[in-house]
Amino acid sequence: MAQWPRFTPVAEHALLVSFGDAIDDASGAAVLALDRALAAAPPHGMTECVPAMVNLLVGFDPLRTDHDAVRAHVQQLLGRDAGTPAAGQLREVEVCYEGALAPDLAAVARAKGLSADAVIEQHLRGDYRVRMYGFAPGYAYLSGVPAAIQLPRKAAPLRDIAAGSVLIAGPQCLVTTLVMPTGWSIIGRSPTRILRPDADAPFLFDVGDRVRFTRIDLAQYAARARQHDDG
Repeated sequence: MAQWPRFTPVAEHALLVSFGDAIDDASGAAVLALDRALAAAPPHGMTECVPAMVNLLVGFDPLRTDHDAVRAHVQQLLGRDAGTPAAGQLREVEVCYEGALAPDLAAVARAKGLSADAVIEQHLRGDYRVRMYGFAPGYAYLSGVPAAIQLPRKAAPLRDIAAGSVLIAGPQCLVTTLVMPTGWSIIGRSPTRILRPDADAPFLFDVGDRVRFTRIDLAQYAARARQHDDG
């Protein structure tokens, strides 16, 4: 019997479908494929579908259906040929790794036995993919941080971290969109606008997109930030 997918009832109104226990491309592709399949052919009573790193939560109205019926529908969808997965868009995000915008860069370098420039090079080299949204509006969790600069979260979070901060923890990376607390390492800041005034596409990224970080200096960062403030 195959270990995956695994089905876990959640309370009386949801079913969690898991495709693995570690972040990888195969699990991510399976989550996205099922998300698309459910959007095209939802089960009776489905209320929402929430993709995450390696699993997907299918919410439903318990007065209209139940766990067994939703599971049977999902298994039927999984048995179909999903075809070629849709390729996500490539999104570019600018990052300044200088001075006060990168308060944890030196600490990451020390912990990994690298120079600050080597940490930056590794970060720019990562193969980043948007795996899920969570925690706050526009918080896109990316996989792809190179092993050479992976560190666990800090022991205690810091408050009032600026929007646009570029954070890493383990294999994950994200760009903050609001002033928020974080226990992740802050290695830079981006002027790239993630939240957008577009009701149909309020975030720069879609789940499944690829992200490429590009380096800018402090003067370029200031100029981009002024442009956004004026816009």
